[in-house]
Amino acid sequence: MKVALAKQMHEIDEMANEIFGLPEIALMENAGHRVFLAVLKILGNADKKSICVLSGSGNNGGDALVTARFLANRGARIKVFLIGNPNHRTESLNIQIKILREMGIEIVQLENDRAWERLQITLRFCDAIIDGILGTGFFGEMRPSALRLIRLANSANKPVISIDIPSGVASDTGAVTGEAINARCTVTLGLPKIGHYVCPGANHIGELIIDDIGIPQKLLTEDIHQTLIDAELAKTLLPARNRDVHKGSCGKILIIAGSRGMTGAATLASMSALKAGAGLVTLAVPESLNDLYEVKLTEVMTASLYEIKSGIIAGENALNTLLNLAGKMDAVLIGPGLGRDADTIDLVRKFVSAVDKPLILDADAIFAFNGALEELKSCKQIPILTPHLGELAALLDTTVNELREFLIVNVRKVAQDLRAMIVAKSECTIIAYPNGEVFISALGNSGMATAGSGDVLAGTIAGLMKQTPFAPLAGVYLHGTAGDIAAQFKGEGLIASDIMENLPVAIKKLRELQKN
Repeated sequence: MKVALAKQMHEIDEMANEIFGLPEIALMENAGHRVFLAVLKILGNADKKSICVLSGSGNNGGDALVTARFLANRGARIKVFLIGNPNHRTESLNIQIKILREMGIEIVQLENDRAWERLQITLRFCDAIIDGILGTGFFGEMRPSALRLIRLANSANKPVISIDIPSGVASDTGAVTGEAINARCTVTLGLPKIGHYVCPGANHIGELIIDDIGIPQKLLTEDIHQTLIDAELAKTLLPARNRDVHKGSCGKILIIAGSRGMTGAATLASMSALKAGAGLVTLAVPESLNDLYEVKLTEVMTASLYEIKSGIIAGENALNTLLNLAGKMDAVLIGPGLGRDADTIDLVRKFVSAVDKPLILDADAIFAFNGALEELKSCKQIPILTPHLGELAALLDTTVNELREFLIVNVRKVAQDLRAMIVAKSECTIIAYPNGEVFISALGNSGMATAGSGDVLAGTIAGLMKQTPFAPLAGVYLHGTAGDIAAQFKGEGLIASDIMENLPVAIKKLRELQKN
């Protein structure tokens, strides 16, 4: 499923009318009916329920008024409160206002103190609130009256059903300036929006319901370069294994990781690669730590590297060993727990520029290129970088806040500028390709905010490199699914190894999905 920018969704609505002859008012009817069904799901029934409907001056408000009509027909007691300049209302909204007035439904314009007092009384005694205040066209600073309305709605502590996106959330960025509606449920129309997945906006969404409201599928799939990694896409990411596969054909992976005090990162990454289905995994580690890994890792092979001091790799000897090892492998992962010694950084830069294999850079290997972005462009193959937002901001010499202002745009630009695949880890995971395509994963949970989770993801992607050309996408999907499975049993107390242990379960679930 595609993920739309506000401008793209507006253009889709226009094309539905101009190309297919589908009038705006028809889409509004479909939208209102879908929101009506969501309200019924929350309340159980509408009969004798008191519903407070909040409407702005745009078509988002028109959707809310259609919802009000359907609810009224089911016996609900409706009160509508309008905000904004009456002269700025859309034609479709005015049609819906006229219909409700003819039905005898009370409509109040919030233009004086008495009207606001009536609203507060209504909010106190209502059973649910319909949020049609701002919609996807909002960005920047909101008017004081809209901010006041949002605060009153939130303070009522009643279930709020938002239309398209909670009022106060910027559709394209997830930004919230001031305050935003805290929705129990958001019914988004046509396609999901970026603000549904990026925080702080994502914290306001509640349950997300996506409905195409009858827009022709052709319009919802063409010329949009943001895609949600959903079940339908996931089914295409990992080809079935032939009966005659062997360990060599499933992927020989080299992982360069670990240093004194950070041995766990190497363990998690290498075991995750195996549990993602790789046939052979070799872990290259500092010489003084090799015996530890020989005992700790039964299925992973190890290779010891020259170290300049205990637990720290560097030097031409180590570089030559790594290049020789890499020449026998299908893919290489470098970075988890590797350390940030200046000589190690020098080794990483030299190795990355010299190796001619599919390459994944994580953690300390990304750090090695802070202040040396041009060197990343010298990679012989398109590299995969797996930073969290702090690492990505440091790489770009910016701040996380600046990065977040236009997160999708910024991650896409980095991928294009560096000619790299970027797997940016945050509350959602963003995978950007150098050709401008962006994929978004909403899988995962807050329990995965734990040390080592990123090492598991990097290892998972590495383990899939021989199995599928879509290893970053498949890796993110399986990692998020494994985390969600772990959370069912461990909740917020899950640790990285719980994610790792559930990777085979996630793969099994994906195989079952592929059968349907």
